Amino acid sequence: MYIVDYNRDKAVEYAHKWAFKRNPRYYDFSNLGGDCTNFASQVIYAGSHTMNYHPVNGWYYINADNRSPSWTGVDFLYNFLINNTTRGPFGEQTDVKDIQPGDIVQLSFHLPNKFDHSPVVVKTGPVPDISNIEIAAHSIDRDYYPLKEYNWKYIRFIHITGVYK
Repeated sequence: MYIVDYNRDKAVEYAHKWAFKRNPRYYDFSNLGGDCTNFASQVIYAGSHTMNYHPVNGWYYINADNRSPSWTGVDFLYNFLINNTTRGPFGEQTDVKDIQPGDIVQLSFHLPNKFDHSPVVVKTGPVPDISNIEIAAHSIDRDYYPLKEYNWKYIRFIHITGVYK
């Protein structure tokens, strides 16, 4: 196994292309709890081109009925990215100042340990800050949307550091 760079340009390019429409290769989960983490996973896949097919702790999508919980579940995606040591993308929870385009923001609208939304960072200021981060997302489709416009109670930032091949 070896590590390659996460292709942030490809990830952001994908986010812009599909922010207001759906890639027909993937099921649209909008009416089944939301499509945000499915979209975030698609973006991450565009930047990593590597899935992890482990049946319990993996991160993969074959079809709507054959996918890992981490592909579509907010907290499951977080746990996969933060804990992955085998194959596919991996990352770390970080401070806002270390976030980059192609990374993931997760928002909780109610409870501190239950996150609800996974927007993708598509643009930051020279020093990333809540006031200058723009995101793309599904569920309520957005692109170049100011992060500061969300009304969250808790926020966390996931910086994708690389891809295990």
